[in-house]
Amino acid sequence: MAGDPGAVEATLKSRIGAILRSTSGNFLEMFDFFLFGFYATYIARAFFPAGNETTELLLTFGTFWLGALMRPLGAIVLGAYIDRIGRRKGLIITLAIMASGTVLIAFCPSYDTIGVAAPLIVLAGRLLQGFSAGVEIGGVSIYLFEIATPGRRGFYTSFQSASQQVAIMFAALIGYGLNAFLTKQQIGDFGWRIPFLIGCLIVPFIFFIRRSLQETQEFAKRTRHPTTREILTTVAANWRIVLLGMMLTTMTTVTFYMITVYTPTFGRNVLKLTETDSLIVTLFVAITNFIWLPVGGALSDAIGRKPVLLTISTLSLLTTYPALHWLVADPTFGKMLAVELWFSFFFGVYNGAMVVSLSEVVPAHVRASGFSLAYSLATALFGTATPMVSTFLIEKTGDRAAPSYWLMAAAACGIVATLALFRGRPGLGRVPAHA
Repeated sequence: MAGDPGAVEATLKSRIGAILRSTSGNFLEMFDFFLFGFYATYIARAFFPAGNETTELLLTFGTFWLGALMRPLGAIVLGAYIDRIGRRKGLIITLAIMASGTVLIAFCPSYDTIGVAAPLIVLAGRLLQGFSAGVEIGGVSIYLFEIATPGRRGFYTSFQSASQQVAIMFAALIGYGLNAFLTKQQIGDFGWRIPFLIGCLIVPFIFFIRRSLQETQEFAKRTRHPTTREILTTVAANWRIVLLGMMLTTMTTVTFYMITVYTPTFGRNVLKLTETDSLIVTLFVAITNFIWLPVGGALSDAIGRKPVLLTISTLSLLTTYPALHWLVADPTFGKMLAVELWFSFFFGVYNGAMVVSLSEVVPAHVRASGFSLAYSLATALFGTATPMVSTFLIEKTGDRAAPSYWLMAAAACGIVATLALFRGRPGLGRVPAHA
């Protein structure tokens, strides 16, 4: 019965379970991605020794970015697979590929031990992770979109990114513990590998819980599933939506990599704050991201996607440089925390509305492929390039606030994409009760 409290409770538990099982792979993905950014200095010395710290960091962040360039290929290949075979089977495959990349990086010997083979193995691990990540986020987002209750799709899909924030909290706490018990030399020699090894240990558990994932009713009800050729043809025919979706996503992915992956390096190498300071800031950023994401999703359910997306993009465009300029003029822990939390507000609220918006504009029968391609292009070309571009901009301009130019460009993309996508779509973002 609809009014039976027991049935309501069982349904709620079932949906919570589905959210946890589907987002578990997101946890592993962001756990590894964040670790690569946080321990970039040590990874650079172990695998890319060049004798110059800036050059070593550029090589490391370049490898990080090259792995991300595999995302669009993963989005096309694995996205078509998910649209054809199903959400559940596809998400299990992506987890297996992601885990393989994690193992390669965790156990790869250093450059001093095996020479040039070391950076090649690390690159192979990043390529596997990038290929898998190309559809992991899209697959999970679409899964949550399709199991959401009417009128709450923004709230439900926000937990795709929320799961990533839990991973960052976990990684930051491990890093804090390592700093407390190991010296800087010990972390550089072997300590930085410990979090990656922990990631390997949790893989079997994630496999176990994801195997019990159920297929979405929306996908199961379809009497016919398109072929791979039909999926790719439809995605190509909707190139304008994919392009605008990429621009819409650029704002969120650049902001995200700025405040998570790049923050530890920025705080330590640019602002000359302590490693502990950077870890604490990152931990608080992850916590506030986790809070703001469902707020943004729920707000977009209530007032529509467009007002949320435009407001946050405009705030980012207008305030990013003043905020960073204020920070670098006299860097302190308190200033860095304040600026990063301000950017966290941008990311959380914007992304909460963005993921569901992209899910709604992509044709239903190619939803996983179209979403994943747009998202992966933004991440590959702009988001994961953020640490490398930021390092380059500071080096070339001498302005420690120069990363703000990159974030402002991303905000401009968000404004343009929102205006273009929502033109002629006045009802987009408010799901009617019968949907």
